[in-house]
Amino acid sequence: MSTAAPFRLLLPLHPPLTPRRHSAPVLPSVPRRGTVPSPRLRLRLRLAAGGGDAPPPAADELDCVGTGSDVECVVDGDPGAEEGVAPALAGREWWEWVSLVSPFFFWGTAMVAMKGVIPKTGPFFVAALRLLPAGALVVAFAAARGRKQPSGWAAWGAIAAFGLIDAACFQGFLTEGLQKTSAGLGSVIIDSQPLTVAILAALFFGESIGAIGAGGLVLGVVGLLLLEVPALSVEGNNTSVWGSGEWWMFLSAQSMAVGTIMVRWVSKYSDPIMATGWHMVLGGIPLLVISVLNHDPALNGHIQELTWSDIAALGYTSIFGSAVSYGVYFYNATRGSLTTLSSLTFLTPMFASIFGFQVPLSGRDLRT
Repeated sequence: MSTAAPFRLLLPLHPPLTPRRHSAPVLPSVPRRGTVPSPRLRLRLRLAAGGGDAPPPAADELDCVGTGSDVECVVDGDPGAEEGVAPALAGREWWEWVSLVSPFFFWGTAMVAMKGVIPKTGPFFVAALRLLPAGALVVAFAAARGRKQPSGWAAWGAIAAFGLIDAACFQGFLTEGLQKTSAGLGSVIIDSQPLTVAILAALFFGESIGAIGAGGLVLGVVGLLLLEVPALSVEGNNTSVWGSGEWWMFLSAQSMAVGTIMVRWVSKYSDPIMATGWHMVLGGIPLLVISVLNHDPALNGHIQELTWSDIAALGYTSIFGSAVSYGVYFYNATRGSLTTLSSLTFLTPMFASIFGFQVPLSGRDLRT
């Protein structure tokens, strides 16, 4: 008998004298993570030679079509399983999207809040107040969740370097630049850091940029030049580059880019959430010292001039602009592509510009 023609398993032509009953095992479908289980499961079976003496199950239980000894079967599954899994996956995808976007929303709106209180408190006081309480909150949260404290010289050395670059330099340059630029323009410049992150990630972690990515980097550099060079020209020839807010914002962007690259290195020695909190605490201490030496208004008898709105802005900047946003951002940085994550920072100037319209513009802001 030829074994080349397709056939459908039916009752054998010559059943045995004593037929045996067999129940077809229905194998449950095990979905892959992040996929919806199919209501129909395909099985590939190999029939033993001469193994046609047993009656197959009913056609509505197991449907098989094959060629020779190679058989493909379809088992009807539970169509209702898909209905329960799809909403769960949709909810998970929505939450992941929120966790990716939320840091940039908080950073953009925090820049607007900082812009309004810096003249009353001083730049370095705002930078220190943004880091110290937020870092303490993150450390307390991590400890409550049972996260391990850093231990050893390697862990604390990595966190200290991380805090100096990503916390102290980043926040110090940011607040200094905010005195001379608008929140919208400042956030555009500071969030150019994905350009640096893409290059550093390709060098240190082997992340590919590609032709499209390289073209985007070139366009980004051109955009930065169009933003910064005219602004420097407007200020006149008597102003050094250190007196330019755009220059301080550019330095802040580079500090954040290097800090983003350092996350994976720091996470080798310490828990990422605990390291995030401690790096803010360690980075805020030198900023507080500089604030005292700089005679910031908040530390020289003018803190009573703050209104409840100013206090709320400082609280929002510390809790949401640092504690929540830093924790979520660096948690995501340890999981996925650094280039993809940092590219979302272009959302920050959008939020800063939208909410910046609520803050009265000065002559300097209108000019920039």
